[in-house]
Parts: sequence; structure tokens; C-alpha cells
Amino acid sequence: MSKGFLVILSSPSGGGKTTLRKEILHKNPSLYYSVSCTTRPPREGEEEGKDYIFLPEEEFRKKIEQGEFLEWATVHGYLYGTLKETVEEKLREGKIVLLDIDVQGARKLRKIFPESVYIFILPPSWEELERRLKRRRTESPPKIKERLKIAQWEIRFYTDYDYLIINDKVEKAVEEILCIIEAEKRKMRRNEKVIEKWLKK
Repeated sequence: MSKGFLVILSSPSGGGKTTLRKEILHKNPSLYYSVSCTTRPPREGEEEGKDYIFLPEEEFRKKIEQGEFLEWATVHGYLYGTLKETVEEKLREGKIVLLDIDVQGARKLRKIFPESVYIFILPPSWEELERRLKRRRTESPPKIKERLKIAQWEIRFYTDYDYLIINDKVEKAVEEILCIIEAEKRKMRRNEKVIEKWLKK
């Protein structure tokens, strides 16, 4: 069976990656979304096991000690991590696995899965990023200021990614990401066929 691969989506807080991820999965249900674990409390409308696996900090740290995460990081004061077992199982099944993670996690995964597809998402302007954060109404003005400061740091790492998507219109950005995934899938399948021919010689 063909080997699967990872597609990593990253963006500053408020960049829109969660909205894009949901639309991508709606349009292409064959993709497998790896639900991250986090110690932060659920936001309004978030579902356990669908948006995140919400864990007490003690349980999260126990999983770190037991080596259960492919990557983990502290983001905005909370712990986030990607479970190893499920991701590796889906890759063995030949699935394309979609991850919605921050810059720190993506940099760690690049060392483990350099052949994966890394996509960085940005809003069309700094003003739009600030507007989106305020519109969420989930953080106080000081917290928004802190998130914007972290966003300045995160944006510096866009060159570590294979693709940059400007999320000015959701439908357009979704189509661009789906086209990237399809192109990468064809390229990887083509490479597999070439290798298979060489191994038969």
C-alpha cells in the first residue's frame, strides 16, 4: 500500500487556519485530520475529540514523559501536542494526514518528516489580523496585544514552509490548498512508481 504523507497548516493566531481546515475536510473527506491535544479550556462551540482533545496539564505531561507525542509545544500559555500512534498508523495506511499546528510544532516535525508538505497561512494585512482577533471576542485587549506580538515572531519563519497562502477569501484559499495537496499526491505517487521500477531491475 502507498505510503501516506503529512500536510501541515500553520498561521499566527487569527490567521484563519481553523476555518480553512474545516472547509478543506468538508470538500475532501478522504483526508484524515489529526486532532491535537491541549491543556487550554474549550472555546464556545468546540467539541471534545473533534476540535481538540482537552486534557488536564498533569495528564498531558504524563504523555510527554511516556513519549506519546510526535511534537509538543507551549503556545499562549497552554500545552499543545500531536499524538504519535494515530498519525503513524494512518500514514502506514496510506492516508494523507492533515495537521493544524503552530510554528514550533511544525519546526520539530520538519526534522522527523522532511518530505511532508508545509503550508503557512497569512491574512491579507496586519490590520486584518488584528480585526479578526478582536472579532473572536475570546481574549481581553492585553491578550490580543500579546498574540499580535507572538504573531510578529511566528511570521519570521514563513520561509521554513513550502507554500505561503494569503487568506483573503476563504473559498480561494481552500481551493489553493486543495490544489497543492493534489499536486503533491500525484508527485509522490509518481516517485513511488519510478522507485518500484528501479527496484525490479
